[in-house]
Amino acid sequence: MVKKLFPETQQRLFERVFVCKNCKKKIRANPAHVRAGKVVCPKCKRKDFRPKRRPA
Repeated sequence: MVKKLFPETQQRLFERVFVCKNCKKKIRANPAHVRAGKVVCPKCKRKDFRPKRRPA
């Protein structure tokens, strides 16, 4: 059973948060910069990110 989150909480946890596809490190960044490939993972130095998944 998933608990309903407040909009403020949902924004803080999921908006502008991306996960590295290689090492799973979470990073907060501008979505336009992520799409352009300007953001680099601080842990593994790759540029492959996906948005953080929201609970179902």
